[in-house]
Amino acid sequence: MRDASSSILLTDLYMLTMLEAFHRQSMHGMASYEFFVRKLPENRGFLVAAGLEQVLQYLENAHFAPEELDWLRRTGRFSPDFIHHLARWRFAGDVDAMPEGTIFFANEPVLRITAPISQAQLVESRLVNLLNFQTMIASKATRCVLAADKRTLVDFGLRRAHGAEAGLLASRASYLSGFDGTATVLAGMLFDIPIYGTMAHAYVLAHEDEQSAFESFARAQPANVVLLIDTYDTANGARIVVDLAPRLQQSGIAVKAVRVDSGDPYAEAQKVRRILDEGGLHRVGIFCSGNLDEVRVRDLVQANAPITGFGIGTRLDTSEDAPSLESVYKLVEYEGKPRRKHSEAKATWPGRKQVFRQYTIDGRMQWDTVTVEGNIQEGQPLLEPVLRGGNPVRPADSLSRIRERCTRQLAQLPEHLRALGTEPIYEVRISAELTALARQTDEAIFSRKSSVE
Repeated sequence: MRDASSSILLTDLYMLTMLEAFHRQSMHGMASYEFFVRKLPENRGFLVAAGLEQVLQYLENAHFAPEELDWLRRTGRFSPDFIHHLARWRFAGDVDAMPEGTIFFANEPVLRITAPISQAQLVESRLVNLLNFQTMIASKATRCVLAADKRTLVDFGLRRAHGAEAGLLASRASYLSGFDGTATVLAGMLFDIPIYGTMAHAYVLAHEDEQSAFESFARAQPANVVLLIDTYDTANGARIVVDLAPRLQQSGIAVKAVRVDSGDPYAEAQKVRRILDEGGLHRVGIFCSGNLDEVRVRDLVQANAPITGFGIGTRLDTSEDAPSLESVYKLVEYEGKPRRKHSEAKATWPGRKQVFRQYTIDGRMQWDTVTVEGNIQEGQPLLEPVLRGGNPVRPADSLSRIRERCTRQLAQLPEHLRALGTEPIYEVRISAELTALARQTDEAIFSRKSSVE
């Protein structure tokens, strides 16, 4: 059995039941679906697009493996003719998307798929799964980046992430958002992300005393001496480092930093900084971890806590304050005709769309306009061609390029959107052309309804 994360059966049952119904009716027309977020979570002024690379990998490799087709036969749910049809299923559609690292807002299409309806529909569950998760984590991570004000940030969240894939993709999403690296080793290999690590309390406990633990670790890892000093008493741990540092220096080993993982980070950092400075270790940094998030980081930075870096774990990899997004993937056009959901509080805008971003003279984001595809508005178009006929339009962006894009976009945020408590007050305009299309679509829907009645 192939890796479960790449299986085409990683979907909802109703995708397959709809596909069989489409097949029976010979409904193979071209359809356009768009992925967007209905509204921003509380205290989020913006979101960051992430996960496109994994979506494209999925689409380019999606197929029904023989063992998957055999299992579907055994369920007895589907006709032999339909299963034979699935054996030939491949994605050969078009994808347009905002590049990863792009800042976006509610009701803006982030990705559009145009393909025969059976292709565009079947990929919905996995596509939303990939885009939703990484976008959620990237958006959380950018808040940490803004709060940290250039201090080192490392993803520490693997052990609390909701599964292995979540831990790996959280490392990727946080790095593209501006984190300096991750503690997750496999993410370093897969995504070429810098990896960071020190020691655990268990290492200290396994030794007879802290001094022997610190010295043995330093001699085993001479290029990366970051010592965990709060196993017993943080102040005493700092004093041991002061005593040990000159002896290590004689061997050409420098202590880079100490790590504090418990207690009040502000008070502990103040105490440790004083001890280190009095011992002449002015260049030794203080790295803090333990139940941190962007709000706590902001408060510590604003209080001038002498902390040079932060490890953010559980509250990042689970996006604890906003652990989900109202992300959806909706049909907006079928066989050249606009389609629009009209249900209470869940109405959608019809037709294929583009988003244009207008900037101020000094380069800050000013407003966005959502309009009908092909209708040119002021500003920069945000959705770009990615796949055509199932084939890449250009090579995928490197993670470093995505990271640069996100950094640049964060610098272009209006000042009020950089605050952590910001409500979604950025202006997203709906063009007159899109409003008119919605009206025409409604008139067509209600005229058909009247004729049936």
